[in-house]
Amino acid sequence: MIKSIFWKSVFNRRMLICVFTGFTSGLPLYILISLIPAWLRTEGVSLSTIGLFAVIQFPYTWKFVWSPFMDRYVPPFLGRRRGWLLITQVATLILITVFGMFNPSQSIWIIAALSAALAFFSASQDIVIDAYRRELLPDEELGLGTSVHINAYRISGLIPGSLSLILADHLPWDAVFQITGLFMLVGIGMTLKVKELNLDLPPHTLKAAIVEPFKEFIGRKGIISALLILSFMFLYKIGDSMATALATPFYLDMGFTMTEIGLIAKNAALWPAIIGGILGGLLMVKIGINRALWLFGIVQIVTIIGFVFLSQMGNDKIALAFVISLEYLGVGLGTSAFTAFIARSTHPKYTATQFALFTAFMAVPRTFANASVGFIVNFIGWTNFFVFCAIIAVPGMLLLFKVAPWNENSASA
Repeated sequence: MIKSIFWKSVFNRRMLICVFTGFTSGLPLYILISLIPAWLRTEGVSLSTIGLFAVIQFPYTWKFVWSPFMDRYVPPFLGRRRGWLLITQVATLILITVFGMFNPSQSIWIIAALSAALAFFSASQDIVIDAYRRELLPDEELGLGTSVHINAYRISGLIPGSLSLILADHLPWDAVFQITGLFMLVGIGMTLKVKELNLDLPPHTLKAAIVEPFKEFIGRKGIISALLILSFMFLYKIGDSMATALATPFYLDMGFTMTEIGLIAKNAALWPAIIGGILGGLLMVKIGINRALWLFGIVQIVTIIGFVFLSQMGNDKIALAFVISLEYLGVGLGTSAFTAFIARSTHPKYTATQFALFTAFMAVPRTFANASVGFIVNFIGWTNFFVFCAIIAVPGMLLLFKVAPWNENSASA
């Protein structure tokens, strides 16, 4: 039964579009969290400074502020969704290729400004992609479509997190950023090829685009329940988000080379996360979103502990591959259920702004909490830091008693 549903749902044009939306959405973020930290570290920038670069990713946290603007106004070409997609994707491509023109030791503030601009256009692209994907998929395909999008999102991490790192051992950094930026052509090609859906007319006023999505969410859930849901979105993945915030500098500090990180660490993270995402999507068909959040959340906490052992073992390639595989299997499972929960919490009429609000709360730990990671590691060391990450993941699990009880029907939650 599950196998039949899976094959019928995956092999259609909508799922193919989800592959492209995931890839083009993930590429700029992985440049910010994988490639740029590695570049800065190899150029002698301190861990504390690299950690502070996480604050530059604030657009992912605050994108709901300007999402009503992108919902209300329509560019003069390609339509509301496709027009904004093309604008953000072209700007992203240009910004990526410009990075390599500067030296981190001499132009750190320029690099910070470029990073902030890249985060802004990347977050803006995500606003439109999330809305388009929600409008594209019928309810019965929402779970698998989200899983396909997330897995393609992770696959895009192979470019800045693996290919680009390997290229950096053989090419100057300006060439590395230029080659990496060209992969944005995948998203631009998708934007030019797909059709504008035009399911709903834009809001009549900017005020309506701002007020109505918030009023609907609070009215549907109630103020207390709404606040609990938003708190859960903030806390559920904060542990594994912080644990992997400075993953590449951690591997470098353990004595691994850039090529070893590209070939071992990044692939050991990618494929288990993809497997976890697929398994998570299929398991949710059987056990529901609520129970999946419970089970996969526990798996996430347990697998973070693996980094404690890796920090003690040092430069051990087998241990590196094994521990990271387990950790990202848990990440894949948890993200699958968490993203399905977020999609379930939106109202189809207000998808763009509500999706932006919810995913912004999901991004808060990656932006602000992760900014403190460099200081925490310098103060308590890598081993104690990973123990701390496992502990800080517990409050999000406790909120499940209120927002996703074990025995409550997921469909009605």
